[in-house]
This record gives sequence, structure tokens and C-alpha cells, in this order.
Amino acid sequence: MKITLARPDDVTKLVAFREEAAAWLTRLGSDQWQRPYPADRLTAAIRAGSVFMVMDSAVAAATITLSPQAEEGLWTEHELAEPSSFITKLTVARTHADQNLGGRMLDWAGDRAYRDGVKWLRLDAWTTNEALQRYYLRHGFEHVRTIREGDAVNGGPRVSGWLAQRPTTLADHGFVDCTASP
Repeated sequence: MKITLARPDDVTKLVAFREEAAAWLTRLGSDQWQRPYPADRLTAAIRAGSVFMVMDSAVAAATITLSPQAEEGLWTEHELAEPSSFITKLTVARTHADQNLGGRMLDWAGDRAYRDGVKWLRLDAWTTNEALQRYYLRHGFEHVRTIREGDAVNGGPRVSGWLAQRPTTLADHGFVDCTASP
């Protein structure tokens, strides 16, 4: 399998990933990702070079967004002063579930960030999705804090405010990386 940069014409495929994941999460009893993600924001992230896809031959198997930009209101000024990369929208197609693609993508993201001189790999997870939080803890992340409704650093509601981080490191993720490091 290889990792490639997403292209603007991948938006439909990526929106379908999210819809599939939202339906799966609903079946598990989670309210995560029930609101559609704006395609224009996804297109902007693609154009910024932050959206990556795992390809299994010609089939898109998973996606991850890795950015040097944190979502506003989550991390303190002190934390933002530390070199960090932020993971969002990690999604694996149900056809490729149970193959540790998510864990390998986390390792790839940590490896890429390390090679770029970044200290921390950070993320925020849905505050009520405890299974997802345990997943990240099993993959070496440490819980930093949980920001709830109205607690955000700059105010505003939070549904995705369980914050975690792990140090970046070189990793043998097993993907062929077809992307150029920024």
C-alpha cells in the first residue's frame, strides 16, 4: 500500500469515506460526525497539501489529514509554541477495517513529523467517543485534557475536545510514501 497526497478531484471519495464512517459510528451508538463536513473546507485542506490517502492498488483505503495548524481554541499558547503536527479526519474504509491501517497511519504521521523536526503529534477526539479515546491511548498517545462545551481556549462549543499527544519518532509504518515532505 502507498500513501499519496489527495487531489481536489478526490473530494467526492473523501466525503463518501466520512459518510460511511458516520453511519458505522451511528451503528456503534456514537453521535460523532453526524453533521456533514463542508466540502469547501476539505478542498482547502487538500490544496494546502494536508490531506493524504492510503491506496491499495487503485482503491482508496483510508485517509488522514496532517497539518501544522491546530484547530482554534484547543491548545494553549505554550503548547502551540512547541513544534507540533495535528491529526484530523483519520478514516479507514470499512472494506479495509481490522488491518491496523489506522495505527500504521498514526506511525506514518509521527515519522513524517519527526523528519520535519516536529516534537509532538497531537489530535483531538470526540469527547463522548470513549472507544476512540482508548484506541489512541493504545497507540501511544497521552491524554492532555478534555475541553467541554464553552471551555475552549477562545470560547465556543466543543464536541471534539479530548486532546492527546505523543512524541514524534521514526517508525516502520510499512507504506510506500509517495509524498514529498513539506
